[in-house]
Amino acid sequence: MTFGERLAAAMAKHGPLCVGIDPHPGLLEAWGLPQDVDGLTRFVEACVQAFAGHVAVVKPQSAFFERFGAAGIAVLERTLADLREADTLSLLDVKRGDIGTTMEAYAHAYLTDDAPLRADAVTVSPYLGYGSLRPALDLARATGRGVFVLALTSNPDGPSVQHARTATDSVAGAVVAGAAADNADAPGLGHVGLVVGATVGTAVSELGVDLAASRAPLLAPGLGAQGATAADLRTVFGAAAPQVLASASRSVLAAGPDARALRRAARHTAEELARELGRGVDVPVPR
Repeated sequence: MTFGERLAAAMAKHGPLCVGIDPHPGLLEAWGLPQDVDGLTRFVEACVQAFAGHVAVVKPQSAFFERFGAAGIAVLERTLADLREADTLSLLDVKRGDIGTTMEAYAHAYLTDDAPLRADAVTVSPYLGYGSLRPALDLARATGRGVFVLALTSNPDGPSVQHARTATDSVAGAVVAGAAADNADAPGLGHVGLVVGATVGTAVSELGVDLAASRAPLLAPGLGAQGATAADLRTVFGAAAPQVLASASRSVLAAGPDARALRRAARHTAEELARELGRGVDVPVPR
């Protein structure tokens, strides 16, 4: 199966929710955990227990593992392995972006079948040019994995770059066009996804960006703690709503550290998203 097919099946089964594993210092403190590798490990173990096998996608944020050095990276490796064992799609949030052999090395670090940090998909940044991502885009296709490209992000400074216009298009529009070209032969969702914040309001329509035609899975961060609601997704994405994979981290993780409470929070969010986006779910999200 292609990445797009696997993602569509996971969303149909569990709802269109991606839950972040963000071991932020503030969350470790809120959970009563120490700011060390032991605290990181206990945090992540609770998240894997709560979410693996119960949500469509789990998204570890690499930076919060990297801050603990080699020991933190070892925890990240185990986390990705545990998600694979549970047959749960992993989206590693690394936002890599470079050129030439360096971009190729990043691609091999995350998207090959034998890489210790291999994930089902990664996030990448296109601001050295969409073409600079070619090693990751092509390797993801070859190995049945996915790549989510930043397009319209939810941070306040994003529009200064993403809304800027070239002679023929906006920067965001050019990124979407690149994804559409790479996904052109996909029967459903393609392997090149786009990151479009749930808080961008009417920017998609104002820029004239056709997300629906891109066949891209649309990762929508900003739900919950950043202020967006499930109802906002209809306004932001319009006809592209069936492609949306909404991302929530702090709003779900606030229910911790109890794994059952975390799972209930994720289930509630997934069910709300499915209702708002008009998406059926094949089986009830487990409690």
